[in-house]
Amino acid sequence: MITLTEAQLMAWLTPILWPFLRVLAVFTAAPIFSSRAIPVRARIALALLIAFAAQPSLPSQLPINLNGPEALGAVVQQVGIGLAIGFVVRLVFAVFELAGEVVGFQMGLNFASFFDPTFNAQTSATARFYGYMASLLFIVLNGHLMVLMAVIRSFEVFPVNQNFLEALSLMKLYSLGGELFASGFWIALPVVGMLMFANLALGIVSRVAPQMNIYAVGFPITLTVGLVGMAATLPMLDQPFVALMERAIDIFTGR
Repeated sequence: MITLTEAQLMAWLTPILWPFLRVLAVFTAAPIFSSRAIPVRARIALALLIAFAAQPSLPSQLPINLNGPEALGAVVQQVGIGLAIGFVVRLVFAVFELAGEVVGFQMGLNFASFFDPTFNAQTSATARFYGYMASLLFIVLNGHLMVLMAVIRSFEVFPVNQNFLEALSLMKLYSLGGELFASGFWIALPVVGMLMFANLALGIVSRVAPQMNIYAVGFPITLTVGLVGMAATLPMLDQPFVALMERAIDIFTGR
């Protein structure tokens, strides 16, 4: 009869349990992975598969007794770090949505807002468009692989222990705030500049020909200029997306 001791079971389960919890937390918070189109059972199965496949790449871990109080601290750390990774990736998507909001405000399309069930909030058409472009770039440029690489490399920077607050202080997520806002405005700057010159030209026309109804003419012109500017800048969105993803991933890879 085959008998297994508790120490043997813990030695087999803990190397898979901690990566599984961290990957599952990422799938809960990160865009695309947390989509409602992906069933919960599929996320759990994929997280377990990734945790099992990543075993050769993971550093050796200190054994933690699952029956002791230190297990609760380890669980909190894994879930917290996983949620932090997903939150940072979500911030990258928010940069493009911010750029879409700014462009939509200048184009006059912010009134064309609708309810987004994904975030339970009102979003404009341009912000939703830029969000879709970010999702497309995330898949095309292997952003999902970058996120999984960050999860695996995070075990070297943040090993399994009970010090979640220490790991949170090392991440310095607050430092991303100014950079992400600046990136969003830089992405929207070309289109906003084109719209500014269009509005300047309309202002000159309204002074030269006061009898012209500038409100009836201005909206189609600004809308056309904005759409042309968006189409012209779309091929250049990959560079800021890659730069933002690398900046976000560097937090968890120790670079």
